[in-house]
Amino acid sequence: MGRFWTVFSAMVVCLIFSTTSRAQRTGGTGLASERRTLSGTVYYPGNKPAENVTVELHSTEGTMLFPATTTASGGYEFHGLQSGTYALMVDQQGYKRVEIPVDLTFTSNKGIIIYLEPIEGKASTAPASTVSSHELSMPEKAREAMESGKKKLYLDKNAQGALEDFQQAVAVAPDYYEAYFQLGKAYLTLGKRDDAEQSFRKCVDVSGDTYGEADVSLGSMLLDKGDLAGGEKAIRRGIELTPKSWLGFYELGRAQVNEKQFAEALKSAEEAKSLSPNSALVYRLLFNVHREQKDYPAMLEDLDAYVRLDPDSAAGARAKQLRDQVQQKLAQEKSAASPKP
Repeated sequence: MGRFWTVFSAMVVCLIFSTTSRAQRTGGTGLASERRTLSGTVYYPGNKPAENVTVELHSTEGTMLFPATTTASGGYEFHGLQSGTYALMVDQQGYKRVEIPVDLTFTSNKGIIIYLEPIEGKASTAPASTVSSHELSMPEKAREAMESGKKKLYLDKNAQGALEDFQQAVAVAPDYYEAYFQLGKAYLTLGKRDDAEQSFRKCVDVSGDTYGEADVSLGSMLLDKGDLAGGEKAIRRGIELTPKSWLGFYELGRAQVNEKQFAEALKSAEEAKSLSPNSALVYRLLFNVHREQKDYPAMLEDLDAYVRLDPDSAAGARAKQLRDQVQQKLAQEKSAASPKP
């Protein structure tokens, strides 16, 4: 037991606390045999996440390969794809059909945003949103800068260009709190954490603390700084404002693990899982809780789910190794418990 636990704990540290959770693969040899991941977010007008929308993955010949249903946050994911070219398609009633070519020849693509545009005269299926109303009240120039920045940040991977667009948006409309939130995201991508925290706080202040995503992001940063009490308070406020935020429950569970409140952390992790079952991070959190509880069968289920969702990253490879270790441990315990002939 002691030797296994030493090896096991070392691998856990690699899996759970690795600073690089996603492998970036560019160029080199052997890429054709690697599996790809394709993911992104679908939005209704006004940047409202499009929940329960079908996103289809097609071959270049037009054959539908896989469907995916968006989560409460509008997210979709496809995993285990071969190197090559594909097309994403969304044909939502009341909206213009969207078709986007995707090239996965050299790397995965995990940031394709799809904007749904209503068909004139057709009834919209998007739910009403006070946030959408607020954004629509912003000057057109500010909204154009905001849209440009989001595309640069999430699709083009141009964080510096996005930063400049978001700065322009808040310069035109100082009460555009959604732009302050995106500004924080851009700063985070650039590694400027102090500026990101300041932007999230500005979003909270300008919105009158009514924008839950900013509270969750701020709380996450406070947790990373070791401010568990402040972080949990901000995250709980974010969940209060956005009860269907899977990320909010994930971050709350992370805070509770740090506070060694494992029973409560398990509840938070399960809630995050129910809201976003295709988010690999959720299973990392569940694994962390079950590890503390020494629940090996549950740990194995968590690792199986993680590998299924994130098979082609460095963290996914470590999860496969760790899964083998847990399987060996369970087999040893089963053999030891079997009655001798």
